[in-house]
Amino acid sequence: MIAIRAEIVVEAPLETVWADLADIGSHIEWMIDAVAIRFTSPGELGVGSTFDVATRLGPIRLNDPLEITEWQPARALAVRHGGAVTGTGRFTLESVGESRTRVIRVERLNFPWWMGGPLGEVVATPILRTLFRASLRAFAARHDI
Repeated sequence: MIAIRAEIVVEAPLETVWADLADIGSHIEWMIDAVAIRFTSPGELGVGSTFDVATRLGPIRLNDPLEITEWQPARALAVRHGGAVTGTGRFTLESVGESRTRVIRVERLNFPWWMGGPLGEVVATPILRTLFRASLRAFAARHDI
């Protein structure tokens, strides 16, 4: 299993950042590897909600079925990855003054044997870290004035 952490300070209040993060459908606008999102559970989003994310990283295309495992408004959002790459992901929000918010993303991922297993994880770690940082920069840019 690999653990990757990325963080950024967004120039917006906590409630504004949460509203954007909680809008799961908009994640394809800033997550570099997300191509499409399809909700697979009815009703409002929260713990237990499910959705599929079509991802693409270079020539690699995967479907990432996700389930929300934590939903704490203005604090945290976590998911369980149930596709070929399994694991968990969590966004944590921290207020940094009245109009700034720190966004922390932590992913813990397991690669299947056909993606190299532990060796594939070692090779992918710097690539994914760069990808997650770029995605957070794109997220933060949505709040630039």
